[in-house]
Amino acid sequence: MLNRFPGFCIDCKASVGAEHGDLTKKQGKFAITCKTTTPEARAAQAEKKADKVENIEASRANDATVELPVPDGLAYLPYQRAGIATACRRANVLLADEMGLGKTIQAIGVINADESIKRVLVICPASLRLNWAREMRKWLTRDMQSWIMDGKSPHHEFPVTIINYDVLAKHVDWLQATKWDLVIVDEAHYLKSKGAKRSQAVFGIDEYAAKKAKCEPTPGITARRRIALTGTPIPNRPVEGYGLFHWLAPDEFRSFFGYAKRYCAASQSGYGWDMSGSSNLPELQDKLRGSIMVRRLKADVLTELPAKRRAIVEFPANGASGAVADETAQWEQSEDEIAALRVRVELAKAGSKEEYEASVLMLKERTQAAFTELSQLRHATALATVPYAIQHILSSLNDGDGKVVIFAHHKDVVAAIMAALAEAEIGAVSLTGDTPMQTRQDNVDRFQADSNCRAFVGNIQAAGVGITLTAAAHVIFVELDWVPGNMTQAEDRCHRIGQTDSVLVQHLVLEGSLSARMAKVLIDKQDVIDRALDRKEEIAEEVPATPSRDKAATESLTRSKLDELAAKLTPDNIAAIHAGLKILAGFDSDFAREQNGMGYGKMDVQIGHSLAESYALTARQAALGSKLVNKYRRQLPEELVAAAKGIAEAMD
Repeated sequence: MLNRFPGFCIDCKASVGAEHGDLTKKQGKFAITCKTTTPEARAAQAEKKADKVENIEASRANDATVELPVPDGLAYLPYQRAGIATACRRANVLLADEMGLGKTIQAIGVINADESIKRVLVICPASLRLNWAREMRKWLTRDMQSWIMDGKSPHHEFPVTIINYDVLAKHVDWLQATKWDLVIVDEAHYLKSKGAKRSQAVFGIDEYAAKKAKCEPTPGITARRRIALTGTPIPNRPVEGYGLFHWLAPDEFRSFFGYAKRYCAASQSGYGWDMSGSSNLPELQDKLRGSIMVRRLKADVLTELPAKRRAIVEFPANGASGAVADETAQWEQSEDEIAALRVRVELAKAGSKEEYEASVLMLKERTQAAFTELSQLRHATALATVPYAIQHILSSLNDGDGKVVIFAHHKDVVAAIMAALAEAEIGAVSLTGDTPMQTRQDNVDRFQADSNCRAFVGNIQAAGVGITLTAAAHVIFVELDWVPGNMTQAEDRCHRIGQTDSVLVQHLVLEGSLSARMAKVLIDKQDVIDRALDRKEEIAEEVPATPSRDKAATESLTRSKLDELAAKLTPDNIAAIHAGLKILAGFDSDFAREQNGMGYGKMDVQIGHSLAESYALTARQAALGSKLVNKYRRQLPEELVAAAKGIAEAMD
C-alpha cells in the first residue's frame, strides 16, 4: 500500500499539504487533489498557478528594467541585473546559471540591494575563499568587512564570514547558534550527500535521521535568506538534489519519499528502494523554476559567446598494449561475472527469500570489488597515456601561439606533464590539491596575464571550479572523471565571460581502453542533467538512469509483483509461457552472440535458456518467463501469445 500512496497533488503537482483534499480513488488509482470546491478556493488556485508561470518566466529572464546599487566604474550585464531582481523577490534562491555567467557577482548584488542584510555567511570550497574576499571588496557598495575563517580561527562579529566546507564541523555549534541575515552556499553541489558532515552542518539533522544515527537533532545553519550557487544543481542524478531543494523550499519539497517517487523513478525490490533513476524531469524543472531556481544558458543570454566543441582523440595502444590489455581483460572479466550474478539475481526472484537476498549481496560485493580493481588499472593506463598526451600537447602548442588548459586526475600524471613542459622550455603553471592557497591564485593570474605562460595543468577536482582561464580556448583532458558535472565544471573554466573564441575540448584516450568507453557514457549522462535543467520543450521518453547498461526484461519485476502475477496464472498460461520460452531458445542457438533479431537479447539469453531447459516451470518461474514471452512476442505464434495475453502487460 505504501508504494501506491501519492506524494504529489495531481492538480498543482505540489507536495501534499494542508491545502490539498483527502485521499481519493480515481480510475483505479489513489490520488490527492486540491481543495477547489469553493469559488474562493478556485480563485486562489488560479492565482497560484499564474504566479508559478510568472516565476518560471522570470527564472529565464535576460534583462530587467530595475535600478540596482553598483560600485562606481562597474556595471551588471543585463541578465545579471535580471537575476538579482528575481533573487530579491524570493526569500531563498538557487542561482543555477550555466557556469561562467557570474553567479558570485549576482549574489553580492542581492546584498547591495537589500540593506537589511547586515550579517553574511559564505560557505565555499577552500580554493575559492580568496576569490570571494576579492569579489566582495570589488562589488560591495556598503562598508562590510570580510573575514576568512580556518579551522583554528576565533569566532568574531565581522559583517561577512567566509568559511570552507572542510572546516564547517569545527565551528558547527557557533555557526548554528549565530543568527545570520544571509547564508550563501557556493558550489552547492558539494552538499549532494545528505549524510555527509558538511551537509549536516548546513541542513541540520532531523529527528528521523537523528534517531537512525543515535544522536541528537540539530537545527542547521539558520538565516532570514538563503542563496545557493551552482552550475550543476543535479551533479549526476535527481536524488542528489533533494537536500538542497528542501533546504531552500521546504514547503515545495517537503517529502523525500514523494520526491523520490515522482522524480527519481523510485522502485522497490526485494532488497529495498532504488532511487538512482530519473523521471518527470520537465516537471521538476518547472517546479524548481517556479519556486527557487534562476537558470540561464550562455546560448540564451550571451549570444556572442561561442559554443564548445567536444572531440575524442584516440591513440593507438602501441607501447601501452600491456596496460590496455590488463584493463580490458579485467573489464571483460568483471562484466562477465557481474552479468552472471545479475542473471542469478533475476532467476532467484522465483526462489526463496534467502536465496534472493544472498544473490543480491553477492552482486553488490562483486560490483564494489570491480570498481576498486578498475580504478587501479585506470591509473596505470593513464600513466601509459602520458607519452602520447605530451606529444599531442606539444604539437598543439607548436601549431600556434595560443594557450592550453590540461586536466588530469592523478598527481603523478600532472607532475609528468609539467616535467615534459619544463624540458620543452614551455612556460606552465599547475594547480592540484597540494598547491598552497595564495600560490593557486598567483598561478591563475600568471596564466591569464603572462604571454610566456602557455600551459595550465590542473587536477580536475582542485582546478575544476571557481577559477577563470579564458586566456585559453583549448581544453585537454588526459584523464576522465566518473561524474559528468565535474567535467563540465572544468571545461567552463575557459568557456565563460571573457572568452572570445570557440572552445575546443579534447578527451585523450587509448584505443580500446576503459576511458574510451567512458567518454561516450559521460556525454550520455550529461543529457540527463540537460533534460532536468535546460530543456524547454516536453520530453516524452523516459531518461535512463544508466544509459550504458543493458537491462534484462525481468528487472522491473519485483518479488512482490512476481507473487501477484504467479497467483493469476492458470496451468494453460504456464504451459504456453514454457512453450514460448522453448521456441525462443531454439531460435537462439548462438546464445545472442550475433545480433540477428532471432531469439533472446544479450541480457535475457541466460535467463531465457535456463527457464526453457527446466523440466517444468513453477508458477513463479512462469511469471518471470512471461516478461520474456511478452518482450519477444513478435517471434512467436499468435495463438501461443494469446494464451498468455495481457499477463505481463498488466504488471507493467
